Amino acid sequence: MAKYGKDSQKKIAEVMKKWEKGELKSGKSEKPVTSQRQAVAIGISEARKAGGKVPPKKK
Repeated sequence: MAKYGKDSQKKIAEVMKKWEKGELKSGKSEKPVTSQRQAVAIGISEARKAGGKVPPKKK
């Protein structure tokens, strides 16, 4: 069974392509994202907001 749904995977892949090009910005500060881990976290967050199948945040 997949952890992430198809829509979520597409959203994360889209964010990662932006990160590779250097176009991904972070939050209100609009600073460019340099960390791959941070880029993945942004992708997961956006997929979660879009209502995709994503595991819940760890507490």
